[in-house]
Amino acid sequence: MSQQKIYLVGAGIEGMEGFGAAAREVIARAELLIGRQRHLDRFPEFTGEKVLLGELPALLTLLQTTGKRAVVLASGDPNFFGVGRFLLRNLPKERIEIFANVTSMQYAFARIKEPWDDAIFLSVHGRGMASTIDRITAAEKACVLTDRVNSPAAIARELLDRGADGYEAWVCEDLGLPTEKFTRTDVRGLLPLQHSDLNLLILIRTWEPQLAHYPLIGIEDEQFATIKKLITKQEVRAVTLAKLQLQNDLVLWDIGAGSGSVSIEASNLIPGGKLYAVEKNQQCVAYLRDNLKKFCAHNVKLVVADAPEGLEELPDPDRVFIGGAGGNLEEIIAEVIRRLKPGGIIVINAVTLDTLGKSVELLEYHGCQVEVACINVSRTRPLTEYKLFEAQNPIYIISAWKQAGP
Repeated sequence: MSQQKIYLVGAGIEGMEGFGAAAREVIARAELLIGRQRHLDRFPEFTGEKVLLGELPALLTLLQTTGKRAVVLASGDPNFFGVGRFLLRNLPKERIEIFANVTSMQYAFARIKEPWDDAIFLSVHGRGMASTIDRITAAEKACVLTDRVNSPAAIARELLDRGADGYEAWVCEDLGLPTEKFTRTDVRGLLPLQHSDLNLLILIRTWEPQLAHYPLIGIEDEQFATIKKLITKQEVRAVTLAKLQLQNDLVLWDIGAGSGSVSIEASNLIPGGKLYAVEKNQQCVAYLRDNLKKFCAHNVKLVVADAPEGLEELPDPDRVFIGGAGGNLEEIIAEVIRRLKPGGIIVINAVTLDTLGKSVELLEYHGCQVEVACINVSRTRPLTEYKLFEAQNPIYIISAWKQAGP
């Protein structure tokens, strides 16, 4: 059986006039027309075989076995969150010819009269939202293809949980249809909003608390809400972050997060990263929530748990900071080593020699390369008309590297 060409044609927002002349000619010569019902309905005069587009594996089987000249109808640009990726991955590229069209996202931005060249484009359609929320909170402008489960209201709940409510929101429904509708609101306004299942969501950042006077790294200790001065001090925090060797898009676990000072400054340095602040002390948790909101650390997710419990639900980390173990140091290190990606880094801050010795012993037992730095910080304080250095407790910063291979 000869392998016929497969034509992948993007449907425009409007009716037949949304197709270019070349695309209409290809459709006119087709023997097999495949698409969603709303696309097939545009061609009532088509005399060949029509097939309703269903599951992608079934589409692939049909295209691999048919000898007919086939056209697959898709929305907008088939390569943009569309069927194009699937077909190009599973069929010879030389068999496929693509006719791109205006995407629904382009059309929506045009209709609300908002530039889109500085936006990020995401889809939660059948995908889930975990990584999507991280990317939205790091962006100034986002456009999201939703579905019935991962709806605008569901996205709003996740954003509000992160304290990220400073967005203008547009729900764009039934684009190109007689029922087309655009609703402008804010994040909270999305919660009760009724809308068509066929929609996309545009979020445009409009405000955030004024952070201009806070540095990315080196925030004054007094700016963090905390109890009993349970905080990684400014100078130690700077060295700790350096030892973590942060890079964007990494996954960081902050175990025994306390005030969240390390997570917050790490989030400033890696806005595209995924950070998890793990804390069990309920009083610390309350302050930690306040700090995350104050410093707009939207890519930090608070995990209320007594580690190593609660870690099993988190994605495998690239970096781990252990600021407090709550008596579970051996169990935590064992779990961290098991989950840490090859080449990953663990940093532990120890105040006592006992914790230092135990940490090094456990890390070396698990095959890590270990280095320790002792940080002695003294700060000046006034003494009448003179200044006096006042020493703080020395801190042992333990860095460990998990071997990249066997």
